[in-house]
Amino acid sequence: MATANKEYHPQLRQLAELMLAVSGESVTMMKRNAPDQALKLKRQDEWGIYLEFLKIMFNLTDRLAALHIPINDQLVFMNGLEDAVAAQLKSVLDPAFGNNADQMEIILTIGNAVAESRQTYEKYTFLITEDSKTKNEMFRDFGERVAELIGAPGHAQLSSAATLCASAIVPAISAVLQGQAPPAPTTNPKATASAIDSGSEQKACTGQEIKLVSLMSSVSGEAVETRWGLHPRFRDDLTPTELQQLNKLLNRVAKILGERYATVAFSEEWASWHKAGHA
Repeated sequence: MATANKEYHPQLRQLAELMLAVSGESVTMMKRNAPDQALKLKRQDEWGIYLEFLKIMFNLTDRLAALHIPINDQLVFMNGLEDAVAAQLKSVLDPAFGNNADQMEIILTIGNAVAESRQTYEKYTFLITEDSKTKNEMFRDFGERVAELIGAPGHAQLSSAATLCASAIVPAISAVLQGQAPPAPTTNPKATASAIDSGSEQKACTGQEIKLVSLMSSVSGEAVETRWGLHPRFRDDLTPTELQQLNKLLNRVAKILGERYATVAFSEEWASWHKAGHA
């Protein structure tokens, strides 16, 4: 077990930093989408939202690890990720809490989050690289859980924003698992503590970039599907004419990229892409 953890140490460290950074930024994003409810949130409420994002990310990583990590190493890898996240969270909290950050309490908190993640999300059976009704149901249910935690049950825009934050991390996790450098996070991992400590300066964890448009191609058998999506707030800000023009443009972009992806994905050189099923 020690040998396997050592082998995957760089990936585990990158994943831990990525998960904490995105969780912290996601809490900030949720507060922006529900400013009235955000004013009423207590520190423990923000902590609950933060952990909910960690739970979905543990689940997504577990699903992606099944595609990129040898089956004999998958259990050890996920156990190692749990330890890496706990260690990284301890280092993030140290500046805010100093000696009051109990290592054992953090380990237990992350362990409980992993257990609750399995209980909540493992019941959804689907292939992470493919679009499916079950996959959409899981993300929808996750978004609704976040909306309830922030005190705005049934808030469609908030639920959509939570879903977008969670789904946007999938390509970055996949890149790390494949040994590639993940896209630069929009926030510094050290700033995550400000999402936990409501007394910290909010600007510390505010990223400078927001993904407004996403585009993905996937392989299912011998068929290639390319789809795109817009950030819910971005869509709401567009006039009907602007949205129509953007739809036309992005449909053309999706067609060009989809055709290029199909050409490359089904070439002999990139036959292994069929296993990953995504671009």
